[in-house]
Amino acid sequence: MRPLQPPTALVLSGGGTRGAYEVGVVAGIAEVLDSDPSGGPLFNIFAGTSVGAINAAYFAANADSHDHRVERLADTWQSLRLNDHARVRPLGLAPLPETLRRWAKSAMPGKSLLDTRAVEVLVRRTVDWERLHRNVDAGIVRAVMVAALHVVSGRTTMFTEGAPGVHIADTRDERRVTAFERITADHVLASAAIPLLFPTRKLGDHYYCDGGLRFNTPIAPAIRAGAERLIVISVRHSRSVREVAAVEAADHAEMQNLSPFFLVGKLLNALLLDPVAYDLQVLDRVNQMMEVLEETLSPADLERFHRVWVRHRGSAYRRIKTLTFTPSRDFGKLAAEYIRSSPKLKELSGIARYLLERASREQPEAEADWASYMLFDGGFAHELIAIGRADARARAAEILAFFG
Repeated sequence: MRPLQPPTALVLSGGGTRGAYEVGVVAGIAEVLDSDPSGGPLFNIFAGTSVGAINAAYFAANADSHDHRVERLADTWQSLRLNDHARVRPLGLAPLPETLRRWAKSAMPGKSLLDTRAVEVLVRRTVDWERLHRNVDAGIVRAVMVAALHVVSGRTTMFTEGAPGVHIADTRDERRVTAFERITADHVLASAAIPLLFPTRKLGDHYYCDGGLRFNTPIAPAIRAGAERLIVISVRHSRSVREVAAVEAADHAEMQNLSPFFLVGKLLNALLLDPVAYDLQVLDRVNQMMEVLEETLSPADLERFHRVWVRHRGSAYRRIKTLTFTPSRDFGKLAAEYIRSSPKLKELSGIARYLLERASREQPEAEADWASYMLFDGGFAHELIAIGRADARARAAEILAFFG
């Protein structure tokens, strides 16, 4: 298998069920390139948070295939069943009597509103963990990086598995730390553990939860692993100025009319998705700054500039070729439409059905942001994958230029 040059990273953000969109984009990229099955993979550096960590681990485990066997992952997403993956535990967050505590500990993974046993089985079975390690050891994959939040300290831990001989500079950011170890299903499940909805995970002596709360798009770690090209996939729909103005003009809701479901959805957006836009803006500014500095500074002055940044942040700045994908449709609105039209809701238990119906009813703009994170249904995933494919195909010229 020919080596991939230059090093190319796939950076995937978190967002629950919205992660199906990421699979659609990768599938669309593979279709546009129509690459040679005997050639190298599309990517050899993988960085992800939350559901992005699940997808990233799968793609790394399948980097021995030119298209990362993306269609198999698409099939897995489209096979999800609400009855299996949307089970609500009414007493999942309540304190238990001592007599029930031991039983609960063995029967359930921890305190959470959702029963996550089906998700855990899915993650462990979908990713071939031994093949992932073989790909790293063989140098097919330069690095796999998974972000999780250390619960007690509030610092983000970037769990990192690197290929032999690959130098990955540690961060100087006090909010983050790098831990070099084999990536397992437990690391990925910890990265995807949205507080209250999913149980925290113990890795070693410490507890971790969803890395997206502090670091949803791990761009910098991918760069420190040597990436010279970045594909960044966000699951946040970027509204135009006109769309934002229309929303503000139509907003006549009073505070008492805003349901908890609407507010939780907006909170998840603020925690998990809004920082992504800022991270991408910073990356673009750095690329522009480096272009100007490379054109104006002498080689000696440019070297001095790099030495200063290595001292402060652990690695030098450099221009990175970047291609970013964001959804062309609002997934909150799409979730509301899907819930209202899907007959599968009738299959759900009473509480889960009630929560989803409330999430899609009587909301401003008919949004269901909360549901768009938790709607673990193959039909909904199919729609998100289709949007991802279409978004990639629409940018075929850019994709060909990027990989060309």
